[in-house]
Amino acid sequence: EMLRSLVGSEMCIRDRCGTARHTYGERMTLLSRRIVVAGHAFRLHESTETHAPGVVTYVLVHGIGMSHRYFAPLHAALPRSARVISIDLPGFAGLPQPERDLEVEDMGRLLAELVAVLALGRVVYVGHSMGAQWVLEAARARPEPVEGVVLIGAVVDERHRTLGAQARALVVDTLGETPAANAVVLVDYLRCGIRRYLKQARRMIEYSTASTVPALQMPVLVIRGGDDPVAGSEWSHALGAAAHDGVVVEIPGQQHNVHFSAPQAVAEAIEGWAPSAR
Repeated sequence: EMLRSLVGSEMCIRDRCGTARHTYGERMTLLSRRIVVAGHAFRLHESTETHAPGVVTYVLVHGIGMSHRYFAPLHAALPRSARVISIDLPGFAGLPQPERDLEVEDMGRLLAELVAVLALGRVVYVGHSMGAQWVLEAARARPEPVEGVVLIGAVVDERHRTLGAQARALVVDTLGETPAANAVVLVDYLRCGIRRYLKQARRMIEYSTASTVPALQMPVLVIRGGDDPVAGSEWSHALGAAAHDGVVVEIPGQQHNVHFSAPQAVAEAIEGWAPSAR
């Protein structure tokens, strides 16, 4: 066990490396480690491959109630020349719940502190659904290492700014998702629990994604499934237009969990947009 304290900060981390190994298909094995930042436990999942110094790191951040598991297809599809880390956030994926219910800004700051502790260098955040809100706040809290931000199925669409409207949109989405996607979502939701989910859902609805996007100076890529009932086309294009340097990509025939069902298309969109490739 390694214990590291940061001078001038209340943060410390306890890093247990190699405590778990998960294999996804033939081409990717992930090592998992748990890191505690300011009393909040994160779990990181990263491939066993080594990378040259200075390569970009994609930080994949799940949405409300979810875990890294539904990012596994995209994790595998992103360029192997890049470093990719999928993160389980505090209170999700079986991790201990925070002592108090965290605001979106609080979770974003914790995520930014985690990235700072890891000293990742060049970072591109990739957030899905409520994860898009958390990565926006992480980029705003510590913008220096952030080369760009990817928002997949960003919430909350102005058409769905109530719990009831969100629930209806999710039900419609479920009818169009693949059985595999629905299975992953169901298991993760059950593990999260309804009380935790509803508390965070209220934070999600209260948060103004649209007012945060213009505050960022780095490039923003907005991705949505062409049939996503949660993040509509008009809403997604409005976010792209509000960004300092925004691009919008729609993947035809896909739903809210487009990164799970069409990972190659999403990876190609990210790779083609990536600031280092422009």
